[in-house]
Parts: sequence; C-alpha cells; structure tokens
Amino acid sequence: MLLAIDSGNTNIVFGVHDGAGWRAVWRSAASGDRTADELAVWMMQLFEMKGLERRAVDAAIIANVVPSNDFSLRSLCRDHFGVEPLVIGDAGVRLGIELLTDAPEEVGADRIANAVGAFCEHGGPLIVIDFGTATTLDVVDGEGNYCGGVIAPSAAHSVDALHRAAAQLPRIDVRRPASVVGTATVPAMQSGVYWGYVGLIEGLVRRIREERGTPMKVVATGGLAEIFCEATDAIDLLDPDVTLRGLREIFARNRA
Repeated sequence: MLLAIDSGNTNIVFGVHDGAGWRAVWRSAASGDRTADELAVWMMQLFEMKGLERRAVDAAIIANVVPSNDFSLRSLCRDHFGVEPLVIGDAGVRLGIELLTDAPEEVGADRIANAVGAFCEHGGPLIVIDFGTATTLDVVDGEGNYCGGVIAPSAAHSVDALHRAAAQLPRIDVRRPASVVGTATVPAMQSGVYWGYVGLIEGLVRRIREERGTPMKVVATGGLAEIFCEATDAIDLLDPDVTLRGLREIFARNRA
C-alpha cells in the first residue's frame, strides 16, 4: 500500500491507497513541533480503527510546503513504516510535466501535485483553484505542463484581518449569507468576504482565459471549495481528491 502525505500550512493530509482505491484519508492540524513518534502514535490508532496493517505500507510519497515538518515526515516513513519516502522537490524525482515558470524551484509541491492530479482526471488546458491556506489558481496547458498561477490570501485570512484590524468587528465563519446586503454587522461581514471572493474568482478566471486565449476548464479543490462552487458558474468541477491523486500519479511515474 502507498502512504501519501500532503503537508500544508494548515493541515497535513494522510492517504492510504491499496492499488484499487483510497482505503483511508485522515487530516491532522499542521505543526512543526510534532515529532515522528507523536505522528506515529496518532496514525497507528487510526490504522487500527480502519482495520489496516502498518506492515502493509510498502511505499510513501510526500508533498511538503512547511520546511519544519520535513524531518518528522521523513522519519515517520523510515522509522515507523520502514520505507524511504519519495519527496517532491528532491533531486531525481520525475514529475512527468514541465514547470514552465521563471523559477521552477519555487513552485510548491502541493501545486505540482494539483496540476498532475487535475490533468490526469480532466485533461487540459485547465485552471486548478485550491481554497487552502492561500487561494491559488494554477494554469495547466494542453500537454499537462504547469504554466504558473495566482496566489491570493484565503477567505479565512481576510476574516482574521478584519477582526484584528477593527476593534468592533467580531471573528466570523466564512459562509454564504442570506442576502448580499447585510442588515447587521455579522451578515454584512459575511457578505463582503463571501461575495468578495466569488468576485475575485470570477474576475481572475476571466482574465486568465483572456490572457491565455483559449477555453479552459476550471477545477476547484481545498477546504472551502464546496461553499464557493455553489455560487458561481466560473467553476466547472469540484474535485476534493486532486492533490492525493497527483501524489499517487507522480509516485507511479517514478516507480515505472
């Protein structure tokens, strides 16, 4: 079985694939302070709950954008699963795509996995929107190559900024309000964040398509993707498995 690890700034996602499908997917809060042993204790309990054997894991792949997590995640794979992980970004790892950017070394491992996972399932050209710690829009061409993208603050960070900067504004959840015009502070804030982000997505998608000069399918993933997909025709598909699918595909390309 393959252990796939997607280590982001907010969460770490662990997926176990048996060759036919994902047997389990778990999510943990990201923290550079957690040791490999602590992660292993947590994971062994989850393995037991799912009826999975640790010894059945014979391969691992990691996409990590938090440098302080690198040692713990590599050690987790080596010391507790007995496998040497394939790590996106390491020398010699074959992605199967070209990174057509000015600084390929700066492209996040999660964005690479998203590009591969989306293209394998949906073809191209396309735009992958990831509603994660940041809101990213990544462009993949008709051959599956990564062409660059856009990085914007997440909706959740906009909420936090409002709360910190204005003494009388409370902390709110990101959700679709009942109407665009709020008649109290909280719904007015919710409208500004929610519909403001819908406008951001619609505007960026339109401008990317105009700049590229070609029709492009738009695929959304990430924690807040579902609540924004329902509000706009700019997003064609919701695909929560993009990143893990990309990790599995990259692993397969390196094993072949």
